[in-house]
Amino acid sequence: MSDTETFRRAFDGFGEFVFRPFDLRHDCQFLHDWVTRDYAYFWGLLDAGLDEVIKEYSELTGREDYAVFVGELEDKPAFVLERYDPGKDLIRDFYPAQTSDCGIHVIVAPPGQETIADFTWYVFTAINDFVFSCSQVERVLVEPDIRNKKMFAICERVGFTLDKVVELPHKTAQLAFCTRQRYQELKHSPNIKRRSVMNNFDNAVSPQQAVAHISTKNWRRANRHLVRKAIAEFSHERLITPIKSKTLESGWGHYYLVLSEQVRYEFNAKPLRLNHLNIAINSLHKYQDGEEEAIDAVVFIKELQRTLDIHADKLPLYLEEIISTLHGAVYKFENNRLGAKRLAEADFQTIEQAMFEGHPGFIANNGRIGFNSSEYQSYAPEAGNLFSLLWLAGTKEKTCYAGIDALPYETLIKQELDEQTIARFNQIIKEKGAEPNDYFFIPVHPWQWFNKVANVFSSEIADNSLICLGYSPDQYLAQQSIRTLFNNSSPKKFYVKSALSILNMGFMRGLPMYYLGTAPKMATWLEALLYNDPYLQQTGFRMLSEVASVSYRHPCFEELSPHNDFNKMLASLWRESPCATLRKDQKPMTMAALLHVCPNGEALLPELIKASGKTLDEWLQAYLTAYLAPMLHCFYHYDLVFMPHGENIILVMENQVPVACFLKDITEEAVMLSQDVALPEHLKRMYAEVPEDVKLLSIFTDIFDGFFRYMVPILDEYCGYNETQFWRQVAQSILDYQALYPQCADKFKRYDLFASEFKLSCLNRLQLNNHKQMIDLDDPVALLQFSGTLKNPISEFNKERVRNNVPV
Repeated sequence: MSDTETFRRAFDGFGEFVFRPFDLRHDCQFLHDWVTRDYAYFWGLLDAGLDEVIKEYSELTGREDYAVFVGELEDKPAFVLERYDPGKDLIRDFYPAQTSDCGIHVIVAPPGQETIADFTWYVFTAINDFVFSCSQVERVLVEPDIRNKKMFAICERVGFTLDKVVELPHKTAQLAFCTRQRYQELKHSPNIKRRSVMNNFDNAVSPQQAVAHISTKNWRRANRHLVRKAIAEFSHERLITPIKSKTLESGWGHYYLVLSEQVRYEFNAKPLRLNHLNIAINSLHKYQDGEEEAIDAVVFIKELQRTLDIHADKLPLYLEEIISTLHGAVYKFENNRLGAKRLAEADFQTIEQAMFEGHPGFIANNGRIGFNSSEYQSYAPEAGNLFSLLWLAGTKEKTCYAGIDALPYETLIKQELDEQTIARFNQIIKEKGAEPNDYFFIPVHPWQWFNKVANVFSSEIADNSLICLGYSPDQYLAQQSIRTLFNNSSPKKFYVKSALSILNMGFMRGLPMYYLGTAPKMATWLEALLYNDPYLQQTGFRMLSEVASVSYRHPCFEELSPHNDFNKMLASLWRESPCATLRKDQKPMTMAALLHVCPNGEALLPELIKASGKTLDEWLQAYLTAYLAPMLHCFYHYDLVFMPHGENIILVMENQVPVACFLKDITEEAVMLSQDVALPEHLKRMYAEVPEDVKLLSIFTDIFDGFFRYMVPILDEYCGYNETQFWRQVAQSILDYQALYPQCADKFKRYDLFASEFKLSCLNRLQLNNHKQMIDLDDPVALLQFSGTLKNPISEFNKERVRNNVPV
């Protein structure tokens, strides 16, 4: 297209775009209005005057290798397109430009009062049609600022493939290409490629964008949900005692909770086993001096300060975690629009991003204290933003690498990084006057670099003990555990778990070198122990082994306590990906999804069961065989326990039915209960002196109370499947397992899963007691908080008890 011609592209049911050359005299007026708005942050002209815009575009339109066009829709400017020759631009110094390449920059008009569905998809599809109308063009290049996630999202939708990250003079950019072949493939596809509704924020946001999701309606909604949960959990842990004032139909009752002479809460709830109240969300009301008041979670916690025994010096930080949890809930309410039916059909990462609750037991469960508003929208899993890892080079004198035998350092790095990136990193080391062979590469979460490492490790950077290498090309997604990152570019590559010094749910999320150094050895030993077991093979049980780690020792802090937070700031580990071992007919799914209730009130679990074609009993039997049975086997046959809560289990699904489970977070959480098991010297930290009456809490607390307790209300409310039916299924699954191993009868009796009661281990009491370090990794039992006992929900289904008519 010449500077005087026009190009047209019409879409049925949408309209026609008309491309025309940019008119310097007239078009700079509207363009100036566009580029000085918040949404045009990455255009770099927010503070520019009209004269500056005119000067900028006079220079661009005067270049022989550059052309600027306006795309109009219904005679109104819809976008501005800049088209250039990469071979004659500074970008040629950062990649091997081809003569058939065409580079583009695009700015779209600000949104009007009415949102047009899929507007940007039509814009970029029309632009691709326009650019490829030139027969000499074989590949289109874009190089957005690495923070411009909106641009990456739309580019991927229209066929671009992300490439390497480059450091341009004016920005850190990521290259992306669309080839003519890919363009033709998508052109013949009749459907618009949808993007995730979660992925709609940039890394850098304006002041207004930082709070755009916070509305009065959703703030009140989030507070109501959190207070509902707080009443249920504090009641469960016997910190408060709601009083039943009236019996309603179908097992429900009307309750009240008096906090003072002036303050009273009322609600309808259904009492369930394990001392659980299923509270009807819309029935919850607060009264102050007889007048109804808005429900406020922060006020609720302050009203309960004495009851909860929160020390005054700890209250502010706990309240900050409560507020951050509310903030996250509001964001999810605003942005999570996938209903349960669509979510049941969604892929692994879409489901991961959509999770709403966080840990089901903790009230303050989404603190992320340390993230600012922009960083939250960049790195929180619910934001669904892709980002690249930063890499450092750490001198081998201060850096420790550990890997399984099959993964020496060189092998792992060649798997994780391509040849060009390795060569680029090595060149940076050489330019510092150093020798690449004297260093280990260390992947680092971008937040950790900018907020901690670049400052705390300044002395190490000054003497080249640490060298910043820049970004790698692969794109990652944060998982619910926030510092565990999924490789979205190559899903079969390892997860990367990186130190992240934010306070989240009672822990500073660092990584202790003391544990990382032995992680690969633990993986090897556990695999040798468990993977040859015929029963575990039959159930498909696997661990997502932590196969390699790298840690940097800061000399200022190394000699201090091994659990000092500063000793945990610069470390990463590589963990197996569930995608690496699945068949084509299988998909992974976080087990936390079974508890998910969408913001519109739909529950995911019933939709999964419905889509499976199985009866509810059949589905639950398959689930218990995949999940509960392997945990029983590890306990009874190997005296081995893990922490198998919802976020630590990846279910393997076939036709929406669980057929196996993968267990993660092994390094810090696997515990050997018996001193009779011979452990290698380097793994003796796995031993834990656990009282006899606490050992079975790995099942009772983590599985029964920590997960099944939350499944029961969903099955009861959405499926009409009452708790007696559910717990009978659990009991039958245990009895079926025990029937396979009559030789273990004495051990089944000694550690009796059908005991009449078990200790109530209280998670919120644990967090309230010490909201910065809830667990002592060297003694996992020492800080546990107990409050009496719970009646075992499966006790009545013990065959021996029924046969002997033992009262329960």
